[in-house]
Amino acid sequence: MYDRGSETSNPSEQTVQLLVAAGRAADSLMTDRLSGHGLSPLHRSVLRTLAELGPHALPDLATQTGLPSADVSQVTDVLSSQGLVQVMVVNIGGRQEVVTLTPAGAAALASVQDDMKSVQDVLLASLTKGERTQLHYLLRRVCATAARARGVQS
Repeated sequence: MYDRGSETSNPSEQTVQLLVAAGRAADSLMTDRLSGHGLSPLHRSVLRTLAELGPHALPDLATQTGLPSADVSQVTDVLSSQGLVQVMVVNIGGRQEVVTLTPAGAAALASVQDDMKSVQDVLLASLTKGERTQLHYLLRRVCATAARARGVQS
């Protein structure tokens, strides 16, 4: 959590520390809410990808989520055992396992999305609707710049 007493007097360092503190708080709240559903951020990522993009073969799902194939396989096994996804074997041009979202998975994702809205409301309670919109816009720009900076350093 953010510790006001450990602030540096350097404004640049303060900004970075504040971004880190806000990220940690958001991550902690999100993880707590997900665990209440018996899910992790990886589970959420797979469910969201399937909801947005439809059924996927396991390797394609790994590519779309940016997760290692082994992690996606483990996550889909867990989600399948919970009835949130269905894994089907398809033999078109070779054997492939295709993962689809079940109605229970769609319902679980909707519930998780409600929880994420609740996390946002907790974190941004002191901001007006206009400030929230502005913060969203600014954070998108910061994250885009961060992604480009990572690409340059690699």
